[in-house]
Amino acid sequence: MNTPMKLGGYGIALVAAAGLAFGAGNAVGPIGQDSDNSHHSAGQDMTNEVSGGDQGGHEGHDGPGGLLVSEHGYTLNPASTIFEAGTRKVTFQVTGPDGKPVTEFEPTHEKKLHLIAVRRDTTGFQHVHPVMDKTGTWRAELELTPGDWRFFADFHPTGHDETMTLGIDTAVAGGYDPKPLPKPNRTAQTGDYTVTLDGDMVPGEAGELTLTVSRDGKPVTDLQPYLAAYGHLVALRVGDLGYLHVHPEGEPGDGTTEPGPDVTFVATAPSAGAYRLFLDFQHEGTVHTVDFTVHATGSGPGESAPGSEDSDSHGNHG
Repeated sequence: MNTPMKLGGYGIALVAAAGLAFGAGNAVGPIGQDSDNSHHSAGQDMTNEVSGGDQGGHEGHDGPGGLLVSEHGYTLNPASTIFEAGTRKVTFQVTGPDGKPVTEFEPTHEKKLHLIAVRRDTTGFQHVHPVMDKTGTWRAELELTPGDWRFFADFHPTGHDETMTLGIDTAVAGGYDPKPLPKPNRTAQTGDYTVTLDGDMVPGEAGELTLTVSRDGKPVTDLQPYLAAYGHLVALRVGDLGYLHVHPEGEPGDGTTEPGPDVTFVATAPSAGAYRLFLDFQHEGTVHTVDFTVHATGSGPGESAPGSEDSDSHGNHG
């Protein structure tokens, strides 16, 4: 498709190699300020209840985030960066300029902290919402396969003027079978849902990306709000996993944004090259995830990236 896509109200975050270290714990501690430890990954469907909340967030940086483990005095401190494969609990703190754990955060897209995990070959994508206890210790559960991983924490500490994304490399023991980068695609599927992508990423230029959701060949016009939008988009720059911050066009309840089938985001690629996009959307109480591979080139808006083709979404990689 060559026309710019309209993705009404999807929240999007693009990942640049940001360091986020998480530690494995043996037990989940007391539930603190957040009561939702929701979790979803590429290719998975999951039941999820959505509550109201602030709609800001993922807006602190124009360039890629997640490339640093410490920024503006805030540091991501995991209990461990080495894990065994399988379902693992991760534990971490964010410390502030005073060296103490941060316990006050401003909600962004309804959550006080978003944790993104992805393997270095861009498989195994997961977006979860950890639970924080009163000491500022966060806990979450991830499905980890052998290999090198990048963890990202996206949050807005109270008193700081912007949202930030910190990242860290982690390692999962076992035989590592890295996957090749999926081919560029304009169509992705999960279950009986099909999502098509329209629009292009052009280095240094803001452009629209529109995702159109259909089910069994029929447009889905009753998408449900998810994280204060009609979808959430994460984009990773291949090579360093740069985390790009992308903004949704419109939001639920604004009087103009329709609940599907089109959802539009505005994104700026910081450089030419390949990017991986991960879209979460909610329908009939279940969150679905699809993924795309796109190339940012010097082409003008509306021109297809070289090698673009339709293909099934690569779900639950690795």
